[in-house]
Amino acid sequence: MSFETQSRLDGKVAVITGGKGAIGFASAERLAALGARIVSLDRGDQQAVQARLDTLPGAPEAAHFALTASITDSASLQAAAQEVARRGGRCDILINSAGFTKAVAPRDLDALTDELFDSIMATNLRGVFATIRAFAPLLKESGDGLVINVSSIAGFTGAGSNLAYVAAKAGLDVLTKSLAKALAPGVRVLAVSPGVVDSTFVPGRGADFNAKAAATIPLARIGHVQDIASAIEACATTLRFATGARFVIDGGRSL
Repeated sequence: MSFETQSRLDGKVAVITGGKGAIGFASAERLAALGARIVSLDRGDQQAVQARLDTLPGAPEAAHFALTASITDSASLQAAAQEVARRGGRCDILINSAGFTKAVAPRDLDALTDELFDSIMATNLRGVFATIRAFAPLLKESGDGLVINVSSIAGFTGAGSNLAYVAAKAGLDVLTKSLAKALAPGVRVLAVSPGVVDSTFVPGRGADFNAKAAATIPLARIGHVQDIASAIEACATTLRFATGARFVIDGGRSL
């Protein structure tokens, strides 16, 4: 395999967990524009997600489609992988963008309950592994598979929405490296690590938080979802001789 750069993704199927989210859908828009067929996996709102997918460019005979699955339910992921194989015939790209968090001050240890800690770890770490496990056979069969994990600078700075989220993303970064070795050469595994992004991902954070964060960032603004989606696109098109790597897209915040 040459791993040469490519400008188009025609004929490829890209599965995106959390496809209705800000980063997930922005990535879907970019990959669809390059010819990829998009499959969005979300916990609910299948009709609403399908309506959004129907706005993306694509051939009628290879229409994008939405599936209901939860990344914390391995049985539903296995069923989704089977449905992707049946309807799409293949899976070449897997983007793990589903996630969950809640703002908890790092010194407020009691507020980070066992239940919240376990829920965050299950979604942001175990769920990513379970998704990769479910789709690994299809990715291997592709012969040119790609997994992109949406991580966070929290995983290596130690500062994030809460301590469990920090630990989960640190684990995800190591998992990315380990799986890059385990699945090579037929499947590449990469991580994209945003800093603060203008989205509703962290409940309760708004314009005030964003303005304060922007003042600490060398490039003088917080990230946009398109900043992250463009990095994901690059992983699939131009950064093809990379695996096990983490691409930091934070405007310099982690410096």
